[in-house]
Amino acid sequence: MSLEDLQERLGYRFRRRELLNQALTHRSHSASNNERLEFLGDGVLNCIVGLNLYERFPGLREGQLSRLRANLVNQQPLFEIARELDLGHYLSLGEGELKSGGASRPSILADSLESVLGAVLLDGGFDTARQLVGRLFASRLNEIDPDAQGKDAKTQLQEWLQSRHRGLPAYNLIEVSGQAHAQNFNVECRIDVIGLRSTGEGSSRKSAEQAAAAAALRKLQVP
Repeated sequence: MSLEDLQERLGYRFRRRELLNQALTHRSHSASNNERLEFLGDGVLNCIVGLNLYERFPGLREGQLSRLRANLVNQQPLFEIARELDLGHYLSLGEGELKSGGASRPSILADSLESVLGAVLLDGGFDTARQLVGRLFASRLNEIDPDAQGKDAKTQLQEWLQSRHRGLPAYNLIEVSGQAHAQNFNVECRIDVIGLRSTGEGSSRKSAEQAAAAAALRKLQVP
């Protein structure tokens, strides 16, 4: 895959291609890597998502807005968006990370997405970065239910099932990959009574279970 393909997926074409190359370079590959761009992208992402929430929900208090933002900019949604962009195929990784599956590791993909956002900010300015974040997060922003915030995905799924007398879901560990200091967990959520299965990945078993529960909620079309 070429960087042309990635730019089409992003809906943005870089004027300074070296910024995109740097955003896709992990520290295991080169001293000239994406860590500084990740720092920048993290800041602009928090700002832009905060602005979106501030404008969408004028009646919410500061604490409520903070919780909504935290749910949108944590590792799991960033990992999911990076995977939707197929970002792992464009990363430059060191040999060790390549062998241990770094191109599919949630933490690396989430950080790389932030790096790309930082690169877009430098290349195209704040308004361009804001438009890109708006596109990438559109479905997640549109699905927000402020009344349901504060409950994690496992709690929401359990309550939804219990309210319909469907029993409880079961979570099974499918696979653990990666090196000891950077493991990736793959978990399956099973709801046998309705024949539903979903999977989730994360840097811990707990986060993977939450991701699997969130996937189940999406399959059930629970708002």
